[in-house]
Amino acid sequence: MTEKTLQNPLLTKKWIRALIGLTLLVGLCGLLLFYGIIRFNYPSLKAYPIRGIDISHHQGVINWQKLQNENIDFVFIKATEGGDFVDPTFYANWDSSLANGYVTGAYHFYRLCKTGKEQAANVIATVPRLKGCFAPAIDLEFGGNCSHGKSEKQIISEIQDFMNAIEKHYDQRPVIYATAEFYDTYLRNQFTDYPIWIRNIYRKPNLPDKRDWTFWQFANRAHLKGIDSYVDLNVMNGSQEDLMNLTIAN
Repeated sequence: MTEKTLQNPLLTKKWIRALIGLTLLVGLCGLLLFYGIIRFNYPSLKAYPIRGIDISHHQGVINWQKLQNENIDFVFIKATEGGDFVDPTFYANWDSSLANGYVTGAYHFYRLCKTGKEQAANVIATVPRLKGCFAPAIDLEFGGNCSHGKSEKQIISEIQDFMNAIEKHYDQRPVIYATAEFYDTYLRNQFTDYPIWIRNIYRKPNLPDKRDWTFWQFANRAHLKGIDSYVDLNVMNGSQEDLMNLTIAN
C-alpha cells in the first residue's frame, strides 16, 4: 500500500468537512437574508441622505411615535388597486404620516386587466389633493397582477390614460414605480418625462435605456422601530429641494 493511497481518505474527509461547512454557511446567509437581518444593499447616507418607506395594510398598525426615531423623510402609502379597491389602512396611515411631518404620497397598484381611466377614477375618488404631497404614484409590476390579453401598445396607451388623468387632477406628474422586469417589458424609452422609482433589492439600479432614476427601493424585508412586520426601504437620488419639486405646489 502506497503513501498516496493512505492519504486519499484523509483528503476525502477534509473535502467533506469543507463542503458541509460551506453548505451551512450558505444556509445561514440565506436565513439571515430571508429574515431581513442582512441585505444586499446598504446605500451610504452621504450619497443618499433622503430616505423613505412605502407601506400598506401589510404593515399593520404602525407606532408612528417610535417610527420618528428612524431616519425617514418621505412615506408612500398604498391607497388603491384596480378599479374599486381601497386599502383599509390608507386613511389612517395618510393622516398619521402628515401629522408626523413626513412628505407624504399615495400609490396605486395598477391592474393590467382594468383600463387606465377607470383606475384613475378610483384614485381620484380616494386620495386627497393636498399642497406639499406627492401626486399619487403608479405601481407597475407583474407579481400579483391579472391576466389581460392586451397588446403592448394597448398597455402603454392605457397607462398613459391613467397618467394623464392623475396629472390633470393633481396638477403634478406622478412617479412611476416599476420592477426591473416590468420596466424592461413596457417602460424602456417610454414615459420619459416622468420620474422613475425602480425596485432592485440586489444592486444599485442601472436602467437599460440609461435613464436616471429618482427613487430606488433597495430593500423589501427591513425592520424599523414602530413597524412589527417587514417594510420596504427607499432612497431618493437628489436633494431636499428636488424632493419638494415633486410635490403639489398649490
